[in-house]
Amino acid sequence: MKVGVLGGGTMGSGIVQVAAQNGHDVVLVDLNQEVLDKSKAKLAKIMARLVEKDRVSQEESDAIQARIHYSQDVNDFNQSGIVIEAIIEDLGVKSKVFAQLEGIVPKGCILASNTSSLSIASIAASLKNPSLAIGVHFFNPAPLMPLVEIIPAVQTSNETLDKTKTLIDGWKKVTVICKDTPGFIVNRVARPFYGEALRIYEEGVADFATIDWAMTSIGGFRMGPFTLMDYIGNDINYTVTETVFAAFYFDPRYKPSFTQKRHAEAGYLGRKSGRGYFDYEEGAEKPVANEDQELGKQIFERILVMLINEAVDAYFLNIGTKEAIDLAMTKGVNYPKGLLSWADEIGLDVVLNKLQAMYEEYGEDRYRPSPLLRRMVKNGETFFG
Repeated sequence: MKVGVLGGGTMGSGIVQVAAQNGHDVVLVDLNQEVLDKSKAKLAKIMARLVEKDRVSQEESDAIQARIHYSQDVNDFNQSGIVIEAIIEDLGVKSKVFAQLEGIVPKGCILASNTSSLSIASIAASLKNPSLAIGVHFFNPAPLMPLVEIIPAVQTSNETLDKTKTLIDGWKKVTVICKDTPGFIVNRVARPFYGEALRIYEEGVADFATIDWAMTSIGGFRMGPFTLMDYIGNDINYTVTETVFAAFYFDPRYKPSFTQKRHAEAGYLGRKSGRGYFDYEEGAEKPVANEDQELGKQIFERILVMLINEAVDAYFLNIGTKEAIDLAMTKGVNYPKGLLSWADEIGLDVVLNKLQAMYEEYGEDRYRPSPLLRRMVKNGETFFG
């Protein structure tokens, strides 16, 4: 199958590499020639490194790169079996592009969006045959991150879903099918990792460095929330939070933080700007965490039970199977354990009691326990018993 990719940025280029490494002829289209040149040069550099490390032979590297055609013309998608769109996160732009692509691609060509949070149903509605639209959400960097969320819209046919899953499974990716709701699985369930960390800071419980230390040293997470937000970019992370908040009809659980908003407004975007929650300029003094074990445990447990509650609610609302939700969080964002398995390990009653205590203390819906969690504790059930 010939694969088309629209958008030569980081995500688009990564998807192109994955498809080409798995034997597909690929067409990468971007209207900006400079972007295409950068994408081509970056892939050449990556492949040279893989040859150096004996991951691929020089012949394989040459063959992979020869399978990719770089173009500024969307009409070059006219022989594609699937086109994956990886452009700006703007529903209006995506819808317009999908309608245009439908008039170019062969009959039966699947039109997929790599959106991280926009409605697949809305994008599909721009097509005359919406049954061919689907979401395929890769994680950055696409060649290294194993997870791909596959999101059928209400209009997507079973045939489109099956073909897409078979294709991406064949690329040696871990696929999870999830419902077309804001944030899908990962960006929905992960919100408290950032949101509750910001809330803890705003309450004056601990500073950025201490919260990060608690989550990595005690919690076993690879990155603390503030380091991770600086890595993602505070502008991007804040926009995703704001989008999810609005999409969920302003549910308090997804409420954005003024701290993050002010950092974004100040241009403290993180690593890419040289300063975020931490200073990344050369010679900058690294803040020292307060490594108080009791404080660290309180921080970790507070964030963890909020994450678990979100995962439980995602399962309660059929966003994905319990296996898919745990897989998504371990393979998509490298969590140390699946959150539902973690809940079983801690004890669902312990999780519920901690949430209930916060709900009563704050009187905010932000801390309301999932009805499923209450039901399971009442019935003495576990997720993977």
